[in-house]
Parts: sequence; structure tokens; C-alpha cells
Amino acid sequence: MHLAFTEEQEDLRASARAFLAEHSPPAEVRRAMQGELGHDPALWKRLGAELGWPGIAIPEAYGGAGLSQVELAALMEVMGEALLCAPFFSSVCLAANALVEAAGEEQKRRWLPGIAAGETLATLAFAEPGGAWGPEGVATTARAEGGDFVLSGRKRYVPDGHAADLVLVAAREPGTEGERGLSLYAVGADAPGLSRRALPTMDQTRRLAELRLEDVRVPASARLGEGEAGYEALERALDLAAVALAAEQVGLAQRCLDLAVAHARSREQFGRPIGSFQAIKHKCADMMLLVESSRSAAYYAACVAAEGSADLARAASLARAWCSEAAFRCAAECLQIHGGVGFTWEYDVHLYLKRARASEILLGDPAWHRERVARLIGL
Repeated sequence: MHLAFTEEQEDLRASARAFLAEHSPPAEVRRAMQGELGHDPALWKRLGAELGWPGIAIPEAYGGAGLSQVELAALMEVMGEALLCAPFFSSVCLAANALVEAAGEEQKRRWLPGIAAGETLATLAFAEPGGAWGPEGVATTARAEGGDFVLSGRKRYVPDGHAADLVLVAAREPGTEGERGLSLYAVGADAPGLSRRALPTMDQTRRLAELRLEDVRVPASARLGEGEAGYEALERALDLAAVALAAEQVGLAQRCLDLAVAHARSREQFGRPIGSFQAIKHKCADMMLLVESSRSAAYYAACVAAEGSADLARAASLARAWCSEAAFRCAAECLQIHGGVGFTWEYDVHLYLKRARASEILLGDPAWHRERVARLIGL
């Protein structure tokens, strides 16, 4: 396993960083996050039509670039640095990965090209009001009726669920529990019985929604998987999304370190830069250690995902547990180094702190992932 980017991957990162610096600076992020959708549709269109980012990890047969999870992680890291306000994580890391893992050939040809082109906004609805991220937390049912399936339940914390054109809903056969009977069902935004609302959340740069399904009827062809095979595909899709989110958290932590160092160099107290004081030096050194160790964990998990290794679950949870806590600690230390101004709206530090805290919980908090790793290694 070679834990270093190739020349082509470095070029991808450099071009992405330059594009976001020009077209998604902090001022644009603030404008987009306050809009009704929570993102700028014009920017999202450019990401799809001009850059092809939504299709980066989608196979070429379905209109994508056919690259691996390593390239996706590299792109997510840069997006984390810029705090990109766009439905990339929901459409690409969640929905597209779920379709690649769980859908049949006809279903892939039907939905993946639109996602790859940036024309279809999609997301994955898994978590429910209880907040559990394991299979035991799914209570939404899908009962067979007249050749169709009827979905009933409630989903929460659905990224961009209020704006998605296509929602992949995790539901179970009535009377089943745990991993048994779980499947994904493709539901259109205009399906009768589906209601959606954006939730008031701390992090405005990534909108979460609540979905209510009241006897939503979908055809049998909307079912992506069934039984234990259905959950295996869903679990792998969630692990791939966890790896991508960990990479984004690395970029966020790196940006917080950069902001902290820049401020420590320019802010003077007692006639000297505050970065010359030992306490500030120690904080910055600790942040750098967190960033570099997180980067190693996320890159390793991305390589495992790209190789299709059976060790994906453990690597994904390790990366998520470590990167989640590291990103939040770096954001918190960055705010402390900024002092009182770090709490003000004019500075960007609070935006990174809010994203770090919200992402720490999304797809399972660090404690949940550590427990999962312990279970996987037989502890």
C-alpha cells in the first residue's frame, strides 16, 4: 500500500483548491448557507458540467470518471479546507456509493448518470429520531402490497434531504430486526405521502432534513437489495461515506491549524507576536500532531476502500473516530488562539467549529465507532 498521492492526484487537488479559492471563498460560503436550499445551484451546476466532480468515483459505464475512493478522499479533503457549501457529500458520498454497491444494472443506468452529471440531487436516508447509526435503529417499514412496496416511517438527519430529487430510504420488512430484512428503496421527491422539512441545525453549511413517509407507495423495481445481502451493501456504502467524511475532517483540521498559525504570527501582545509565547506554541504543535495523525488514518482508510479490502469496516471506523475528535479539537484550539474575536460572526473560525461538531456526530459519533472497532476485533 503506497500512502502518497500520484502526480495526477496532486494535480486534482491543486486544481480543486484553486477553483474553490476563486469561486467558493468564505463570503460565498456565507451567502450560500443562508439561502433557501443551503447551497448555490449555479456553483453546483459548474461542479458537474465543467469539472465533473459529482462523477469522480462513479464507473465510466454510468457516466462517471471511474476513479477510486482515493481520488474522492483527496477531493473531500480540499472541500473540507474550503468548507464547501454544496450537496456533494449527500449526492456522491452517500447516494452514488449506495447505488454502486446495492443497485442492479438497470437501476444503475437509470440513476447514476444524472448524479454524475450533477443534474440529479440524491441522498441516503438512514438514521431515525432515536439517533442510532446501526441497523437496530431502523424502524421504517416496507410492506409488500399488490406488487408494490409501501413505506412508512420517519427519517432524521438526512443530508440535503429537503432539496434532493431522489432519496434512498433504508427500510425493513415488517417483523424483522437487526440486519435481517433491511433494504434500500429509491423514492422520488414528488412521491405522494412523502413530506420533508429542513431542520434548524447548528451547522448551516450542511443542511439536514427530516422526512416523513406516510404509506409511500413505490414499485418493486425501486428496491435495491433484499435480506442480508441488502444490509451488507448498505453497510459498505455507509463505510465508504465515513471514509470520505473523515477525509473532509482532515481538510477542516488543516485549515484550522493554518488560521491559528496565521493569527498567532500577526496578533501582538506585550509588544510581540502571541505565537512567540510557549503556551501558544504548544497548542499549535498539538494541532499539527492531530492533523498529521488524522491524515494518515484517513488516507489509509481510503486506500483500503479503493482496494476493496474486507478490512474496510474497521479502517473506516478507526478513521472516523480519530478524525472526528481531531477536527473538533483543532477547531476549538483555533478559536482559543483567536481569543475573543474567534467568537464573532465576522471571523470564519466559528463556521469551522460548527461543521466540526456537526460532522462529529454524523454517521455515528466517535464512541459508537470505537465500540464497533472493538466488536470487529473480538473484544
